[in-house]
Amino acid sequence: MEMNRPRYSLAIMIISLTVFSFLIENMANDYILAIVCFTGINIVLAVSLNLTNGFTGLFSLGHPAFMAVGGYITALLTFPAEKKPLFLPDFPQWLDSFHLPFFPALLVGGCGAAFVAFLVGISVLRLKGHYLAVATMGFIIIIQVLLNNADTITRGPLGLNGLEDFTNTYWVSGWVIVTVYICWKIKFSSLGRSMLAVREDEMAANALGVNLFSTRSFALIVGAFFAGIAGGLWGHLITALTPGSFSLLMSFNIIVMVVVGGTGSITGSVLAAIIFTLTIECFRPLEENFGIYGVGEIVMALFLVLVLIFKPSGIFGTEEPDFVMGKHKP
Repeated sequence: MEMNRPRYSLAIMIISLTVFSFLIENMANDYILAIVCFTGINIVLAVSLNLTNGFTGLFSLGHPAFMAVGGYITALLTFPAEKKPLFLPDFPQWLDSFHLPFFPALLVGGCGAAFVAFLVGISVLRLKGHYLAVATMGFIIIIQVLLNNADTITRGPLGLNGLEDFTNTYWVSGWVIVTVYICWKIKFSSLGRSMLAVREDEMAANALGVNLFSTRSFALIVGAFFAGIAGGLWGHLITALTPGSFSLLMSFNIIVMVVVGGTGSITGSVLAAIIFTLTIECFRPLEENFGIYGVGEIVMALFLVLVLIFKPSGIFGTEEPDFVMGKHKP
């Protein structure tokens, strides 16, 4: 008998990633560990953007802005109290001694990004297609300008450096599990079917009683929450944050992962994030040794063009592959 979803998949994923994290943490060098962490963060970003863009058919480019919000909030909440007078002399005094451990700070950062997404959604989710893309692209620029000018809190263009290196493979693996599991449960729920209906034919979905604005808002808010989490993990992996880090180029990179993997396919987003990260890192020595920068991005752009020509729906299209779903071909 065919299975509608993989049996024991969550337990298998938890055990596999826990064992993998333990082995990597104890056997690999810092460079390999960083690549693994970046890969996991990209998985969180790609899967969460797929929830927004792939499930509901939106075309949001605002993920880097939500990353910036979550990353800065997490960094400020975990910044050591004894360093704040030195690095942030004009920081509000009532926040000088306020400090949170990494996990609750991540949650607050994710919730902050989700709240910003709620406010943005009220303004832009009435738009469609390239109009929405331009609006969310403008939101990235707005966030960068605000971060550059709020130098009493963010240190402006200098950014925040000297952050604690909390992020490791355990934290990243844990959030990969949470992101994939929640997005999977949403996709194969009645809410997920409503989201897919909005993507396929919003007029028909509306006629059947689906609230278009609420459905899109939910997708944007949940996607932004995980983007904020990814921003916090990213900031505490490289131990620095600057407004320029969250750019349109980063938005393009995340969109490439979603499109290559398949808009609507969680498995495709995971696979594309792994391919993308490893491809970029494979060309990193060439860039550093010969000064030829951007080769990895060019290769991924060419790969995107080939995918759009020969398989426009992406590697897995809108579906999950049979081996993940537990189905057996006759």
